[in-house]
Amino acid sequence: MGVFAVCSVSVAEAGFFSFLNKILGNGGREEKIEVVKNSQTVLLLQSVLNSNPAAGQGGGGISVMNNNALLPDTGPLGSVADIGEGAANSVRISVYVVREGDSLSQIAGMFNVSVNTIVWANALRSGDLIQTGQTLIILPVTGVKYTVEKGDTLSSIAKKYKGDTEEILRYNDLASADDLVVGEEIIIPDGEASYTPVYSGRSNPARGTGGPSYVGYYMRPIEGGVNTRVTASNPHGLHGYNAVDLASYCGAPIFASASGDVIISRSYGWNGGYGNYIVISHSNGTQTLYAHLSKNIVSVGWHVVQGQVIGYEGSTGNSTGCHVHFEIRGAMQPF
Repeated sequence: MGVFAVCSVSVAEAGFFSFLNKILGNGGREEKIEVVKNSQTVLLLQSVLNSNPAAGQGGGGISVMNNNALLPDTGPLGSVADIGEGAANSVRISVYVVREGDSLSQIAGMFNVSVNTIVWANALRSGDLIQTGQTLIILPVTGVKYTVEKGDTLSSIAKKYKGDTEEILRYNDLASADDLVVGEEIIIPDGEASYTPVYSGRSNPARGTGGPSYVGYYMRPIEGGVNTRVTASNPHGLHGYNAVDLASYCGAPIFASASGDVIISRSYGWNGGYGNYIVISHSNGTQTLYAHLSKNIVSVGWHVVQGQVIGYEGSTGNSTGCHVHFEIRGAMQPF
């Protein structure tokens, strides 16, 4: 059966945590969990954390390109109602706890993502079996679906769609560039099409936009530092899903941008390119994500206050140097 963890968790405690060992811990904590039937029998899901990610200088990050819906236009079961209202909910990351009778393909079908999206974001290997009680992160990935043509090479495809060759290999479970097969479809994670994306169904927020503006709500997650993505054509350095890359120095403290509850804290693994990363859910319905950390010092279920140190700047995952990849999901990016 499937359990969606609704991350309106109210807790306060200290201690280090490895995400895969537990989720939304207990011990005097008040938790809210929405229990639904499993992926084979469920009729409708309540609006919980629904999907979307991005990349750092490197990254993690697949939207609707060329009518290929790699992220859901509707909820996991084909209904707009189970996504929730507005763009803010459509960019949320999902947490799913496996129950008896679930399979990867069924869970992927619930979220309208590929099995590889789940495998890639959870450091699974092709052919791995999932276990009852196992926690899966549904990282809605942005990118382009592409059919390999005669004469294509991995590097030419990556260059055409502004992707990363290593990301393409990892996501598509390819051992090497020689494994490309003419006629097969692959995904270019965080790829960009040279044409204007065609969206079907309800509109999704454009990459680089974030919804409403909450003036004064968020603080900068590092002290000082520079936005490494700023260019003449991109003066705000926005990329991925409303993200900026902020660099100070390796080991610099990373602060909670606003008060809220820690819903994801992964302290090892590739994690779709994010490396070590943390996601905090806020009372205004938004989420903030902090990626490529050298160390996480908060755990799932913690309640953190604005300005609290949650980890340290690093270069884990798909990263070219120490920085924090900082996303705001559901609101304008003020930094």
